[in-house]
Amino acid sequence: MVKPVLLFGYGNLSRGDDALGPLLLEYVESHFDLDGIEILSDFQLQIEHALDLENRSLILFVDASVSCTSAFDFAVLTPARDKSYTTHAMSPAAVLDVYQSIKKQNPPPCFLLSIKGEKFELGEGLSANAEQHLAQACQFSGQLLGHPDSAVWRQHADNA
Repeated sequence: MVKPVLLFGYGNLSRGDDALGPLLLEYVESHFDLDGIEILSDFQLQIEHALDLENRSLILFVDASVSCTSAFDFAVLTPARDKSYTTHAMSPAAVLDVYQSIKKQNPPPCFLLSIKGEKFELGEGLSANAEQHLAQACQFSGQLLGHPDSAVWRQHADNA
């Protein structure tokens, strides 16, 4: 049976701050009841991930980003065909676009939690700043998962 909420973290645990997405999922797994939450982690988004959106009521993509304006950014996602559409590392918006194209319907409500990272070198651990950003993002994800409702999440995104 498909769980209604999907948390999809992506990044490489061996590349420093790129591990932020998967590390947030580890936090959720150890601190929350997962009865209604499915955890999915991968190195990068690919076209096949569009099928993971099916039959969900709410989806949270989690990734590291160098372009955050603070410790983390939170935004509503909409389908968009971008340049990543033809690569094997897609953006979340491109995954939503693929879902919309193959299912002939709008995707479920999707959001992106971007956590600020700085160092992405192979073999590196998390930077000190990324550890602080991760702690703040984990606290925020707790607020979201405490209210798994797209209207509540939209309000958080509007206030971000």
